[in-house]
Amino acid sequence: MMLLDTLHLDASNPADVQRAAALLAAGKLVAIPTETVYGLAAHAFTPSAIEEIFRVKGRPMDNPLIVHCATAGDIELVATDIPIVAWRLLERFAPGPLTLVLHRHPRVPSIVSAGLPSVAVRIPALEVTRRLIALAGEPVVAPSANKSGRPSPTRAEHVLEDLGGSIAAILDAGPCAIGIESTVLNLTAEPATIVRPGAIESADLAEILGYEPPLASHSGTGAPIAPGMKYRHYAPRTPVFLTDSLETIPTGALVLTTAPVESDRIRARPLTRQTLYDEFRRADREQVPAIYVLITPDVRADRALMNRIEKAAVSAQRTDNTPPMC
Repeated sequence: MMLLDTLHLDASNPADVQRAAALLAAGKLVAIPTETVYGLAAHAFTPSAIEEIFRVKGRPMDNPLIVHCATAGDIELVATDIPIVAWRLLERFAPGPLTLVLHRHPRVPSIVSAGLPSVAVRIPALEVTRRLIALAGEPVVAPSANKSGRPSPTRAEHVLEDLGGSIAAILDAGPCAIGIESTVLNLTAEPATIVRPGAIESADLAEILGYEPPLASHSGTGAPIAPGMKYRHYAPRTPVFLTDSLETIPTGALVLTTAPVESDRIRARPLTRQTLYDEFRRADREQVPAIYVLITPDVRADRALMNRIEKAAVSAQRTDNTPPMC
């Protein structure tokens, strides 16, 4: 496969935004910034470009994509039978890190939704991203701009690590403000369910729904209704282990923790939603033998953060028999 000269465009430069939009309109792949993570964008109604996303990422074809729209009105281009509660949720949380699973409009290629009758859609918070989508002329699909299974990219350099030479361009807007993916809420059945926890909490959604939506699970067979449900995700090359005790962590190990650590025995780095993926990638660059995540009560209470950690971990079982460094 011939390598591309991936353009590094500046989101603060209007001419670069126009150039990125022109590339999208021409059926090319462009990594775009959002408030959550960088996305790999293609026109949502161009099957050949969407197929290229799956190929470049190495993404399973039964893993649906999220459609990103510039405005709430554009959602009617990709979804039908939109319930009133969806508009109320959009009024409260959009633009922002909330994805709604709705009934798919026939014009949306089935590849977007892995053949399912649903479609996942959101409106990104970054003004430059919405402007880019509007300039490109139609909504875009935009899964995370990384190799499938790897930590999601929260900086332009993360995208280049995984996809440099494989995509037309990246529009660089600096580090992502939130650093984890959007909350995905399924509205195609009642009660509404969270199919991927994210930046918006169930208690926040309850303000509109009148109840806290439960967390859905995937049976392991068939296509999941939204990304992040079926496959191992967010994983660095470095093994990730969970522990609830510093005493089980080998001397010299790298530990991600929300708690202050005073120890000369281990290397502690902060654990936050905003820095998790960056720390995973940093560990890969530094070639540390293993990453240990200290599961404190505040980490356990953060459903979105725990979801990412458990998806990335070699084993999501909490144990005092922490594997040795090797």
